[in-house]
Amino acid sequence: MYRFFVDKSQISEHEIRIEGADRNHIRNVLRMKPGEQIAASSGDSLEYTCQIKEYTGEAVIAEILYAQETELELASKIWLFQGLPKSDKMEFIIQKAVELGACAVVPMATKRAVVRLEGKKEEAKRRRWQGIAESAAKQAKRMIIPEIFPVHRFKDAVAMAETLDVRLIPYELAENMEHTREILSNIRPGQSVGLFIGPEGGFAPEEIKEAMARQIRPITLGRRILRTETAGMAVLSVLMYLLEE
Repeated sequence: MYRFFVDKSQISEHEIRIEGADRNHIRNVLRMKPGEQIAASSGDSLEYTCQIKEYTGEAVIAEILYAQETELELASKIWLFQGLPKSDKMEFIIQKAVELGACAVVPMATKRAVVRLEGKKEEAKRRRWQGIAESAAKQAKRMIIPEIFPVHRFKDAVAMAETLDVRLIPYELAENMEHTREILSNIRPGQSVGLFIGPEGGFAPEEIKEAMARQIRPITLGRRILRTETAGMAVLSVLMYLLEE
């Protein structure tokens, strides 16, 4: 069943109005007919099963058949702080991070990041990344659309993460896999998690030092060096496994 996201203002007692690009997608791309069923979510734990009633000039009117509480989201909110990678790798990273349960992605400008985004170019990229996050959330049957934040400087991203319960930074010079296993296995459902991933070339030593000074814990991902688009997915996969209820 296709899933769509709506604002709470679009939900009435018996109907949901689906507007904008989703209205066009339902009618002209999916070519769905009145009587066919769709699912809708407004960002909370309620999933609405609906039946298309009619098309108007501006919206799809869907009749609510029933609403139910669902637990499709992870019990913990996982924030991915991702160093800006080259080319279009960020699109892949965002897509997979959303599929694996991340609640937000914060792109970071770090010392070794080759890519530099600012001004109109940055905003255009962020809008595209947000669209990719929405598409991935629909495909994965998420109940929320994870937010893609504007690009943050590393020090600002570190400060942003201070309110999170657990903060981790995979680092190629970190050792002791048993210690990493212990840290990950001790994360409990309900705790918020911040995961810092460096760009190609990794983090600079001074960035690791700053992170550790802010109580962000280095962990190892093993003896192999993972690409930036692989490292975050490896940790997110482990966290999804551990936190899935």
